Amino acid sequence: MTSVAVVVGNPKPASRTLTAATYVATQLVDAAPDLIVDLATLGPAVLDWADPEVGDLVTKVGAADLVVVASPTYKAAYTGLLKIFLDRFAGGTGLSGVAIPFMVGGSPAHSLAPEHTLRPVLTEIGGVVPGRALYIVDSAYDDPAAYADWLAATKPSVTALLKARS
Repeated sequence: MTSVAVVVGNPKPASRTLTAATYVATQLVDAAPDLIVDLATLGPAVLDWADPEVGDLVTKVGAADLVVVASPTYKAAYTGLLKIFLDRFAGGTGLSGVAIPFMVGGSPAHSLAPEHTLRPVLTEIGGVVPGRALYIVDSAYDDPAAYADWLAATKPSVTALLKARS
């Protein structure tokens, strides 16, 4: 069975970014994600490298077959909260599956941010990134049409990669 995780680096809990990332994960595998990590809910524990709960989340995310990694766009990059979490995947504890870099932003002006900032990190820590990264303008985060072209182009690759893993 395919394991699916969503990791959201929005500093606001239960954000639109979380809703959007969960939608993307569900559309890619036609099922709800097994694990949702809303980093804002971890509080200061995300800064404590000895925290067992965060360590367990790192292990589970690293082992997932598919991980949607999402962030709002801050200064044309992903959030520091997400950076802190992703730093834990260095040194042999990387991702082992398919990784989807996904960012939500205020305007199309930052549409290359997930390609230039998030994708390289996900590949460096072991994720396989199929197709192009996803960027959605936040005013359309809840509009399925905003995702349709990206899903049509990317879902077949994700499906093939996940099938090859099983």
